[in-house]
Amino acid sequence: MRSRPPADESPDPGPAVAGAADPRPLPGPRRAARAGFSFLRRAAPPLDLPILGRTLLHAALVGGAAGLVGAGFFASLEVAQRGLLAGLAGYAPLRAFGETFLKEGAAGPPRLLVLALLPAAGGLLSGVLTTWLAPEAAGGGGDAIIHAYHHGGRVRRRVLWVKWLAALGTLASGGSGGREGPTMQIGGAIGALVGRALPATRRERRILLVAGIAAGISAVFRTPLGAALLAVELLYRDDFEAEALVPAVLSSVIAYSVVIALYGETTLFGRLQPFPFVPAHLPLYALLAVATAVGASAFVRALRLAQGAAARLPGPEWARPALGGLAMGTLGAMVAWRLGARYGPEAARLGVFGGGYGVAQAALTGHRGLPGGWELVALLLLLCAAKLVASALTIGSGAAAGDFAPSLVVGGLLGSAFGHAAALLVRDPRLDPAAFALVGMGTFYGGVAHAPLAALVLVAELAGSYDLLVPMMLAVSVALVALRGVSLYPAQPENKAGAPDLRRAARWRSAQGWKPPRLRGVRRR
Repeated sequence: MRSRPPADESPDPGPAVAGAADPRPLPGPRRAARAGFSFLRRAAPPLDLPILGRTLLHAALVGGAAGLVGAGFFASLEVAQRGLLAGLAGYAPLRAFGETFLKEGAAGPPRLLVLALLPAAGGLLSGVLTTWLAPEAAGGGGDAIIHAYHHGGRVRRRVLWVKWLAALGTLASGGSGGREGPTMQIGGAIGALVGRALPATRRERRILLVAGIAAGISAVFRTPLGAALLAVELLYRDDFEAEALVPAVLSSVIAYSVVIALYGETTLFGRLQPFPFVPAHLPLYALLAVATAVGASAFVRALRLAQGAAARLPGPEWARPALGGLAMGTLGAMVAWRLGARYGPEAARLGVFGGGYGVAQAALTGHRGLPGGWELVALLLLLCAAKLVASALTIGSGAAAGDFAPSLVVGGLLGSAFGHAAALLVRDPRLDPAAFALVGMGTFYGGVAHAPLAALVLVAELAGSYDLLVPMMLAVSVALVALRGVSLYPAQPENKAGAPDLRRAARWRSAQGWKPPRLRGVRRR
């Protein structure tokens, strides 16, 4: 009887015969695909697709709503300013290339008394609305929205329309401030409203607020990437909110697309000439950064002095913006009268009323009302100082107007004056004062707001190229070091460790006796 081999052994199949088929079955395609997917599931970390999709959907809703609201605010401000400044006061402030969608109307000789009183009326309207309905809507708006982010991401619903009407009254009457601060707070209010209306956690509400900030800036300034970076950098002095970057980019892109679809595609200052990089000019940009840091520190100091003086004024709180507007209007009327008397009626439009982007456009591309030589340098410095004081009077008294535009305009005027002075001294035909004006804009705001990356991208988007990237990197770095202890936004914590929400959570965990879990295999020293 033939014996069988043991169970764990198999008979030797013998040598393989060429051309013979392998008796073992090959795995089919379905089995191989299943094995591959199983390997990917084990190797890759799980994707939190529901939370990702919900956050991105909410951010898209915020971007669309903020784009429509920003476009409406822009249009209403243009119409109201045309009716008040041009209709009542006979004054048409100079506009930047991409700042208006209405045709330039013919304004007669300015009525200086009406021009001096109009900002007081607008400040009175702003003061009444903000004092009685929403005190957090007073002032620039950036500091209030940073404070809201670090305290749960909640903004009252009324802030949206109160800020709109208060800022409309201030800016349409000629108050020295910008649109971006109000739309920053309005966009943040939209993000908070979406986070409250839809199912969202506390963390998601804060992210949606940041997405609203980015969308609000992008809707009126038309720099989508710079707006997204500014929204995540603005929240801290030495840190940024990385987890909110993707929703901020998405909402910024959608808001920008909405505005472009309504008003057409254009940048604020139009298509600028190229700015070739000259390494020999880097020491001049470093000196410009020092001068800009001095100007930025003076701007913040003037703003704090105006806020302190307004707080000490006798009388009701709602009347303070009117007094600030009266002082600002008187200064603006005197500047317009003096410019018109010396350089002609076109030069009178180079005043301090409104955002001032038209003056920055003149500093970049020139204007027929401007003189030349050292007289131009002196005039640019005079306009810089007047804009600084006028903005401090408007914003510091509590009127609803943004501090973003005045920062850019003052920095641009300072940079242009520095560039023209350097051109007169160095006599280098390659030196372009417009390049120094753009670098001055980004350095001023990037340094005083502690947002260096956003400043780099904003200038690149305004210039339409990355020609000034290297000078901007140098200038912003120097300004950040010089402005280490100066900030335009007091609500900015130094970093995430100093954020109020995180400190509150740490205190709660300490009170509950919570301790961090001990990792296995790790010895405590």
